[in-house]
Amino acid sequence: MSAFRVLYLDDDAAIVRLVQKHLGRLGHEVVHADCTEDMLTHLNGGSFDAVVLDHYLRQTTGHEVLAQMREAGMHIPVVYVTGSNEAQIAIEAIKAGAADYVIKTVGDDFLSLLTSAIEQSIANAQLRAAKARADEEIRLAKERAEALLAEVNHRVANSLALVASLLRLQISSAKSDEVKAELAETQARITAIAGMHRSLYTSDDVSRVELDRYLNRLTAELYNSLHSAERPIRLLLEADAISISADKAVSVGMVVTELVTNGFKYAYAPGEAGDIRVILKAVSEDEALLRVEDDGIGIDPSSAPKGTGLGSRIVKSMAATLGDGLRYLEGTKGAVAEVPLRLTNGS
Repeated sequence: MSAFRVLYLDDDAAIVRLVQKHLGRLGHEVVHADCTEDMLTHLNGGSFDAVVLDHYLRQTTGHEVLAQMREAGMHIPVVYVTGSNEAQIAIEAIKAGAADYVIKTVGDDFLSLLTSAIEQSIANAQLRAAKARADEEIRLAKERAEALLAEVNHRVANSLALVASLLRLQISSAKSDEVKAELAETQARITAIAGMHRSLYTSDDVSRVELDRYLNRLTAELYNSLHSAERPIRLLLEADAISISADKAVSVGMVVTELVTNGFKYAYAPGEAGDIRVILKAVSEDEALLRVEDDGIGIDPSSAPKGTGLGSRIVKSMAATLGDGLRYLEGTKGAVAEVPLRLTNGS
């Protein structure tokens, strides 16, 4: 072990001189302090690798000195020295923060045991310091990675928002109602993905999405884009606080976008008022249930999809990645679509 510097607090100068000679032959330095004030002066004015602390001092005890050191924020390793019949005192010192203890004897064993205890205490302190530095480096690296990922999500969300804006311009210039409708659906899909990325860069955890907050923003955006005098429909959300991975949040957003869009288009007759409800409920710690329902004309799952059928294919594909896939409940008023969600990444 490389040379170390030790501060020895003991009012018995003879014992300290023996330790100084023994450790000096090994290349180490021992500085003597005969009182607490002297010890604190040395510690504040110099660099030491360890403190050797005797229990019995003139006007105090080693326990009281240990307490003073901890109150002063001194975390240097301490080797406690006490008499052969006072093991309980040494144990109390360990509980108070000493790194090790040695029983004082008149033989040579004391010097070798003390040397070993000092070396081991210093080595352990160095290992703890190295671990603390490594932990801090890991923490800083994690913070940098999360900041970078948040910035990436921010830029992706902005880019997708720009694409959605360009689609709005294209919609306004399109002459065909059918083309306008298809472009509006595409815009809604892009907006759903952009909203997920926006959730990530505004969240403390850039790997998971708070699904209830994400759906709250998504349904508001869908309502603003789909609601009109011809479609006086309310869009309602009831969502438990559920966290889900980012990739699954994309699928949930796409499923909700498609089902809500279909509800606005087909659930009610033109001009007819009604509700579309998006419900997210926790079933267990690892499972949740997403439901989109209305009180309209209902749906026949076996019938051919209306329009191009792209929305139906998207819903089935995305729902399959979330759990057991999409199912429509029978015997209900209106259409009730359910999608079970596995919240973990397991099978």
